[in-house]
Amino acid sequence: MKKLKLRNIRIIMMLVNFIAVIYVPFFIYRTTEKICNNYEARSFLDQIHSLPIHPFRNLILICFLCALLVASFILREKIYVNSTGVVYFSLFFDFLISILIVILINFNYNGILFLVFAGIISYAKGNRGRYLMIGLALISFLITNSDLLSINYKLYSLESYFNYYGSSARQYLIGSYNLLITINIMLFIIYCILLIQEQKGTIDEVNMLYEQITKANTDLQNANNQLEEYAKITEHMSKTRERNRIAREIHDTLGHTLTGISVGIEACIATVEHSPKETKEHLEKILSVARNGLLDIRRSINELKPDALERLSLETAITKMITDMKSATDMQIFFDCKVKPLKFDADEESAIYRVIQESLTNSMRHGKASRVWIVMDREDGSIILTIKDNGIGCHEIKNGFGTKHIMERINMLNGSVSFESKDGFCVTARIPIRWGETYD
Repeated sequence: MKKLKLRNIRIIMMLVNFIAVIYVPFFIYRTTEKICNNYEARSFLDQIHSLPIHPFRNLILICFLCALLVASFILREKIYVNSTGVVYFSLFFDFLISILIVILINFNYNGILFLVFAGIISYAKGNRGRYLMIGLALISFLITNSDLLSINYKLYSLESYFNYYGSSARQYLIGSYNLLITINIMLFIIYCILLIQEQKGTIDEVNMLYEQITKANTDLQNANNQLEEYAKITEHMSKTRERNRIAREIHDTLGHTLTGISVGIEACIATVEHSPKETKEHLEKILSVARNGLLDIRRSINELKPDALERLSLETAITKMITDMKSATDMQIFFDCKVKPLKFDADEESAIYRVIQESLTNSMRHGKASRVWIVMDREDGSIILTIKDNGIGCHEIKNGFGTKHIMERINMLNGSVSFESKDGFCVTARIPIRWGETYD
């Protein structure tokens, strides 16, 4: 709405200035004709210092220049509103045309430069270009003042033509001319006030938007901090449900079960000829291990949690796993738990159970061990889990499928694990525990 008011004021200023600049050559032309027709040229020439050359031609040329100013205004306002280059060119073009008009009317009116001022402060975008053009316009306004120029140059004065008429007519003519000048100045002042109000309103809107953006950024930062805290809290839980979990669970359960069955069958082969009864007992134990392993595999696929941990506590589940392993094989397993009670979060219990399970499987399958020692202790808020066997060990420790899964499980809990092959094979895992109220 304010922009529409500003545009309307510029249009009115343009009309007032066109009337003023056309008024000068038209008045001089008509007065010159009247002087000539009344044969009063001699007496009139004695009262003036100079005469305009071709007043009618000046009138036509000024009308043409005013039309160019209208075209420049339309170009700026309607066609190339967002083109900075065209805007600056048209403003400079207006400045040149206005100076030319002031020269043609012999500096008797320079108020048209206010129209240039209005265009500069309205359209100029950058401060540098705006200040440059405003400076040029102000300097031009000062140097085009007829009173200053008449000191050094002989200029014809509109006042001399006013004096040709009688006192009554002269007052009317001077009054109407001064009225145009006053209206032009008033319009320019009103325009500046409205423009300042518009810019102030824009600044207020910008400040309000800035406050809203700042508040939104603060809220967003707070939300982001909360999300980061939430991510840290749920990190341990989410990691255990990530991809490849099914493969690790099946490998641990299936590998442990099949290893027990394989070792048990080898024992049956050794006793089948001289002790069928003992072989049958072995086979029944192997069958029980196979059934339990199958149930555990199904449970792992469905819920990704060992069936033993689902039904039993961690300590009982580990004890049952050791008992089943000992019954299916001839391996002796010693479990020394120095942590009481053995109760942790689900992901922590699952990791401890699977590390022990995988280590026992590796001791039987690869180490050919006959004895395994499992020790669980507490140190500085962490569980220290050690599984050592008396097997053949290895010359070079390679990250196979089993050891890789052990490392992945421990890393998910931000723990550490090391392997050592000296007088057998040893797995040492440090698992940070989120000790809860139940333990404390």
